[in-house]
Amino acid sequence: RIRAEVPWYAENQVLTTAEVDRNCADNVRYVLGILAGNLVDQDAPRVTGIDRAGRGAPYAAVLQAFRVGGRFIWEVLVERAEPSSRELLLRSAADIWAVSDELASQVTDAYRGALAERARRDGQSRSVLVGTLLDGDGAHAEQLWETADALDLRSGNDFVVVSAQCPTPGVEGLPNIERALRKQNVASAWRLVNDHQDGLVVLRFGFDRAQLKELLVSVAEVRVGMSSPFQRLEEASEARRAARVACIAMAPGSSGVLAYDDDPLAVLLASVPDQAANLARSLLGPALDLAPEDSMLLLETARGWLAERGSTSTAARILHIHRNTVRYRLKRLEELTGLDLADPADTARLQVALESVRILGLG
Repeated sequence: RIRAEVPWYAENQVLTTAEVDRNCADNVRYVLGILAGNLVDQDAPRVTGIDRAGRGAPYAAVLQAFRVGGRFIWEVLVERAEPSSRELLLRSAADIWAVSDELASQVTDAYRGALAERARRDGQSRSVLVGTLLDGDGAHAEQLWETADALDLRSGNDFVVVSAQCPTPGVEGLPNIERALRKQNVASAWRLVNDHQDGLVVLRFGFDRAQLKELLVSVAEVRVGMSSPFQRLEEASEARRAARVACIAMAPGSSGVLAYDDDPLAVLLASVPDQAANLARSLLGPALDLAPEDSMLLLETARGWLAERGSTSTAARILHIHRNTVRYRLKRLEELTGLDLADPADTARLQVALESVRILGLG
């Protein structure tokens, strides 16, 4: 049942079926032994917790496995109880679940203790701890703060999550960033996940988000997103999502740092890429279907014209072309798209569509 319901156990090749069977048997003896009032091996849950931490099992998977086991034991007891004993069994439910909860608590303590011990030496274990904070993993606030303690992230008033795109999968987008922050007496913890490097940074007095952004800008050669500051670790998973969205709100292939609240329109479009792509195609499809050079000229002229608040002369000077050329290209864009750039509503639609094109790298 654990292998069927908990993906990590089904997919993991390091932990054998025999080992899972043995751990299950030990922990079932622990639960039933306590219920029967017998002496039990108090180390059984701790052994399991330490073992799973050593194998890199996510905390959520470990906890889910014990919940599956506790539920299974209860179902078997109900199924096999004599009809005359079922009322007594129901009255004992609280005791049974209390023992299961105590088992899970001991496993959790052992798991976190083992990770905390290894985190100071083992980058992989540290990454698992960071993942507990950034992914949520169903952990309670107290458990999150314990994890932060293990990572030496307690000090400071506010947190910020940073997400940097990796130049290639598995390669840090911000090499040695933890060391650079440590030189500024700023605590942080980082992990690599597929094509992103995510980090939780503790802001302190004298080093706020603006100074963090300044440092990141000085080293960033990829797209980097930042969340808004927050104080409750329960908000870290949502902050990670915000940092990821801010990261992809910049044009593909560009570099720089964008905070989640720096460019609301870009962030909004980046959070709904499929809808943004549909919008761009519906408004600018004919222009995007031109030869790449012709399409680029029209779109860049429109961007320049919008940036200069509709001033043809200023846009022409900035773009180093004649103002009649600006007019001609804008007229051509109107003919292709059916937009009327004298209409403020159409101008707004064009602005949004151009942002979608930029963010998604459509042209």
